[in-house]
Amino acid sequence: MKKRITTKRRFNSIISLSISALVLIGCADLDNDVSDIIPAAEPFEDAAEYEKGLGSVYQALSDAARKTTFFAPAWAGDDITTFSGGNKADFRQFDQRSVSADNSRLVRNWNGLYNMISNIHVTLSFGEELEAKAVKSNDEELLEAIKLIRGELFFLRAFSYHQLVRVFGEIPITLDVIPDPNISKSSVQAVYEQIEKDLKLAIDLLPTQHPLSVSSGNPAVRPSQGSAKSYLARVYLDWAGFPVKGAPLSQQERYALAASQAKEVIDRKNEFNFNMLPDIFDLWKKENRFVTESLWSIGYSVGPGETNVLENQKFGAVGFNGGWDETFAEVKYFEDFPAGPRKEATYRTDLDWVNLAQPSPMFAKITGPAGDYGRNTFKTDRSDFIMRYPEILLIYAEASGRSGNGSVADAWEALNKVRRRAQALPIDTPDTSVDLDTSDGTIEDLAFLERKWEFAGEYIRWFDLVRLEKVEEALSDRVPRVSRNSDNELVEETNKITGSLGIDNYFSPIPASVVSENPNLSN
Repeated sequence: MKKRITTKRRFNSIISLSISALVLIGCADLDNDVSDIIPAAEPFEDAAEYEKGLGSVYQALSDAARKTTFFAPAWAGDDITTFSGGNKADFRQFDQRSVSADNSRLVRNWNGLYNMISNIHVTLSFGEELEAKAVKSNDEELLEAIKLIRGELFFLRAFSYHQLVRVFGEIPITLDVIPDPNISKSSVQAVYEQIEKDLKLAIDLLPTQHPLSVSSGNPAVRPSQGSAKSYLARVYLDWAGFPVKGAPLSQQERYALAASQAKEVIDRKNEFNFNMLPDIFDLWKKENRFVTESLWSIGYSVGPGETNVLENQKFGAVGFNGGWDETFAEVKYFEDFPAGPRKEATYRTDLDWVNLAQPSPMFAKITGPAGDYGRNTFKTDRSDFIMRYPEILLIYAEASGRSGNGSVADAWEALNKVRRRAQALPIDTPDTSVDLDTSDGTIEDLAFLERKWEFAGEYIRWFDLVRLEKVEEALSDRVPRVSRNSDNELVEETNKITGSLGIDNYFSPIPASVVSENPNLSN
C-alpha cells in the first residue's frame, strides 16, 4: 500500500475530498470522515495511474447523475411535473417554486458536484510530477496521454461549475486540493469566466474525437474538442442572459460568440463525427445509447458490481406501469405541443394517461419507447444525452438573431433542419410545408420556441426560461384546457405554484447545512 493519506486539518465537508477519488488513487484503508484527510504529495507513476484518477472523477459524475436528483432543479420548468403526493415533496418544491434550503435533493446536488470538483483537483495534483517527468524525458507518448486526461478534467470541471451556477447563482470557486474553509461566494460573472477558461483549456488539449470514442465506435462517450466547443456555445448563450447579460461584454457581443462557436461545430461536424439521426423515433431506443447526435453523453453500463448504471427508468413511469411516480409531463405543455412525429417520440401517447389517479402524460424520453424496456426494468445502460446536435443548430439560429445577424441564410437553415426532422422529413431537403423564413417572425424567437418542443423533458427548459426572464410568462399559464377524462371532465392542474415567479426566486438557496459550516456562504 502506498500514498498513505494523513492529516488532522479540517475544512468544509461540502467541498472536501471525495472518498471515491482517494480510494482509486490511494489506498482503501481510510477514515469515513474525509474532511480529516488530504492526499500525500506523491505523483502518479505512469499514464495508467493517471487514467485511474480520471476514472474516479467519472465515477463521481455517475454517482451524482444516475438518479433524477441530479436534474431536480429542472422540475421548475413548465414541461415537467411530479407526483402530487407520496415522497416527492422535494421535487414538488421545485415544481411549485418554493424551494427550501433544507431540500435534500438540493443538498445532494451540491455535494455531488463539489465532490466531483474535489476529485478533479486531487487528480490534477497527483499528475503534476508525472507531467514534469514526461517533459524532462521528452516522452511524447506519455505527454499525449497526459494532455488528453488534463483536457477531460478541465472539461468536466467546467461542466460541474456550469451546473452549479445555473442552479445556485453565486457560488464559491475552489481550484485547490485543499480549499479555504472560510471561502466566500464568487459573482456569477466570475464563475462564467472560470468556466470559459476551463473550456478553452479543454479545447486546446482535447483531440477532434476522443480515441476511445473512435476505437469503440461510440461518439461522445468521452468529451472531444467538438464537445468542448459545443459546450462553450451553450455557456455563451446562458452568459448572455440573466443575470449577467454578457458582462463584461455587451449582450450582443456575447451572443455573437455563442453563434461563432456553434457555427464552427456545424462546419466541422464531420471532423467531430456529429450529426442528427434521420429518424427521431430511433433516438431514445436502448440500442442507440451511443449515437452521433450526442455532443456529449454520460454513459452507463449494467454489469458486474453495477457501479455505473442509469437508474431513471422507473422514475419516468406511473405505478401501474411499474414506475415510481416521479417524473411526469405538464398537461398544458403537452396540449400545446405541435402534433406530429416529434410529439409521438417525446411522450408515451400509447397510454391512457387522462384516466390515471394523477392524470399526467409520461415521457418516452425517460421511460423509453413502448416495448423497448420490460415493465419492471429499473437499472439500464441507456446514456444521458447531456447535449444533442439539434441544440448546436438552435444555438446558432437563436444567437445569430440576438447578435444582430438574423437574416443569415445558414442560420435559418439550421433552424429548419430541426423542424424537418420533427416532421419525419429529409433533414437536408428544403420543404415549404415546415420551413420558416423572415416572414414568419424573428429567428431568435422562432428558435427559442423550437427549443421548447425539441428538448421537452430533457431538463433544459427551466434554464431557458431563466436566461430570458420568461418564468412568470410560462408558469402563469399551466391550466389544462383540452384534456378530458372518461367522465368528460377537464383534467386539473396539479402542484400549483406557491412561490414567487419573479427574478428574486430564479436561483435555489445554498443548502442550510453548508451555510451552517461556513456562514460566508449565507444566502
